[in-house]
Amino acid sequence: MVNVLAPAPARLSIEVVHDLVCPWCYLGIRRLFRSLTRRPDLRVDLTWRPFLLNPDMPRAGMPRADYVVRKFGGEERARRLYGSIAEIGRSEGLMFRFDRIRRTPCSLDAHRAVRWAARFGRAPEMVEAIFAAHFSDGRDIGDASVLAAIAQSCGLRSAALRAFLTGDDEIDAVHADNLRAHRLGINGVPCFVVAGTHAIAGAQEPEVIERLLDVAAVEAAAGP
Repeated sequence: MVNVLAPAPARLSIEVVHDLVCPWCYLGIRRLFRSLTRRPDLRVDLTWRPFLLNPDMPRAGMPRADYVVRKFGGEERARRLYGSIAEIGRSEGLMFRFDRIRRTPCSLDAHRAVRWAARFGRAPEMVEAIFAAHFSDGRDIGDASVLAAIAQSCGLRSAALRAFLTGDDEIDAVHADNLRAHRLGINGVPCFVVAGTHAIAGAQEPEVIERLLDVAAVEAAAGP
């Protein structure tokens, strides 16, 4: 029997500011999904906002060895950092295999692919699949053919995504969202903006995310 007097679940908007070449984003978004699974009382609208960690990256990407030197100053420092991330990832069921990555890609087209998938309600699946392809399988997510294959694995038409990526659709939108994030003072990702007013940055534990969701849900239920 349905209780018609029971309050409707709170509806919250969550903007997920992320970059698809960011291992902390993979970890943080996995924790966000886990938090949402634990809170079926909440109805959530996710919006995927690009953040370009490497805005000057060539569209073709660059050899991983060159990137590691430029970003971390050398392989040893990168190995220590990646080892720490991989250990944390295992606790979330994520398999980071940084040793398989041969090129660091430009993430522009990957973000465009997510925006395209959102048109069909498949953005969350696309995000997770792109992360796994890059960080677990070492695939070049800057390559249109790789992104097309990922789209097909998510139940989308690979040829349609290929055709989309050959044009310029959403390029300006990705750059505009990246600029917007910086103007909002976001200088690191992941960052989750809840209900347009509450923000939390970093790969936070699910309990921390849930507390923020609770605060936002209470405010949403109270109304303006």
